Amino acid sequence: MTEPAPPRLAVVIPCYNEAPNVAPMVARLDAALAGIAWEAIFVDDDSPDGTAARAKAIAARDSRVRCIRRIGRRGLASACVEGILSTAAPFVAVIDGDLQHDETILPRMLAALESGAAEIAVGSRNVEGGEMGEGLSPVRRLVSNAGAALANAALPVKVADPMSGFFALPRELFEEMAPRLTATGFKILLDILLSAGRPLQVAEIPYTFRAREAGESKLDATVLLEFAGLLADKALGGIVPLRFMAFALVGGIGVLVHLAVLGLLHGVGPVGFGAAQWAATLVAMTANFLLNNRITYRDRKLRGPRLLRGLVLFYVVCGIGAVANVGIAGLLVRDGVAGWGVAGAAGAALTVVWNYAVSSTLVWRPR
Repeated sequence: MTEPAPPRLAVVIPCYNEAPNVAPMVARLDAALAGIAWEAIFVDDDSPDGTAARAKAIAARDSRVRCIRRIGRRGLASACVEGILSTAAPFVAVIDGDLQHDETILPRMLAALESGAAEIAVGSRNVEGGEMGEGLSPVRRLVSNAGAALANAALPVKVADPMSGFFALPRELFEEMAPRLTATGFKILLDILLSAGRPLQVAEIPYTFRAREAGESKLDATVLLEFAGLLADKALGGIVPLRFMAFALVGGIGVLVHLAVLGLLHGVGPVGFGAAQWAATLVAMTANFLLNNRITYRDRKLRGPRLLRGLVLFYVVCGIGAVANVGIAGLLVRDGVAGWGVAGAAGAALTVVWNYAVSSTLVWRPR
């Protein structure tokens, strides 16, 4: 019996709730990569719709298909990293599981890498011959355009479509830079380009972005915030955790919410300062919780009964932090260690660190 040729190209497909698209994806890869030894690696974040089961059912009869089902780990970027590091194929590609990327350009992407014409090949909607098509809603188009402008201000090499999630590169190159990747959020291409340590030689292959046929998009305007966070993380050299930066940013938004509510109730309305202050605090804490659940801890997002339990626990955590804030600041002022301004800032900083540390371990603890 002749052994099948080892894969020349591994196609990594990060998935969440893409069950209807699994079989069509395999069929399309089979047609597009005729004559090329390939394997498909579905990396599923424990989708409740049975995505992993669909992939494994195909894998049982087709040795070119594999599935990694991740429990307690979420996020497109980290799924891509895990999938790429699981293969021995010399070249790897990443393609979305929603069938919106045009798999027929994969041979051209591979050829660009094998010929040495490029170190990374990017499926691009923004070069001549490429189109956004009908695959982007107005919000996603805005996110894509804003992200591209933001990314190219920081990238060592200009890329027309740095928001692309469709690219290929040599596995050895990826493995060399993997320890430096942030591996959070949705846009791993930017992470790769910023983590390479030098300008990579990029080839952009045009394609038309298709409309989604089944399932729902997971991308929204918060992706732009994650994108900005990734740029900040690279600018700071990874000294400050990306999640902490997001938590602190949400905290800043909470201060604005607090002041707005306080102004409406007390400054404009008839509510006394004490009652207005308590109301503003409760509203700000609730806003912080919801924003953190949506942005900072997107990969650990609480739903259903866990959302309510998490909110109550968040109130307790922030309440303890507030007591610590007042206590530390008062102690510094009383003992003459610092003036009220410095003491207040020190108390606030302590509160942010406390709230972040306890929230990460208790409210949004890894599952």
